[in-house]
Amino acid sequence: MAKVNLSSPWSNYYKEINALFGLDPDINVVFDEENYIVKLYVDGEVKANAIEQILPQEKEFGNVTVTIQVIPANKTSKTRADLFEAAFRGNPAFSYIQTIEGPFTNPISYVVFKNAVVQYFTDNLGDIHGLRSTLYQEIAREIIGVDEEGIYFCTDVAEEDTDKE
Repeated sequence: MAKVNLSSPWSNYYKEINALFGLDPDINVVFDEENYIVKLYVDGEVKANAIEQILPQEKEFGNVTVTIQVIPANKTSKTRADLFEAAFRGNPAFSYIQTIEGPFTNPISYVVFKNAVVQYFTDNLGDIHGLRSTLYQEIAREIIGVDEEGIYFCTDVAEEDTDKE
């Protein structure tokens, strides 16, 4: 019989952040469960600053507030697309950023993640192993927020799988 393990929402939130950033060799993600603090230790000031600017500083789960700290972080980038580029550069989950001129608005940037299924343990009662299976773009939307104006999260596809010319 399968053992059912349940996790708190804040623990799952840490796991999402770790799934998105934890493979990057420049980042170490740590969760201080007693104080509800997710710490991202980042090599490189530009990357650290970019991550700090795209992640929320806090996330509320009922009566529990999780704080997100990025260490170190002290420089700014030029545009939001630059922030995402700096934040994910070198991360194996990341493919590229494509910016195009918007027809009636400012430029539109697509943050494109690798086409891979990401699995991590969570209290998913719909999975016998307690795993969540998702895409990097969905995790980015969950922890960074919904797509903001001019920035969209996408999943990479093979050229032969598109109708692009």
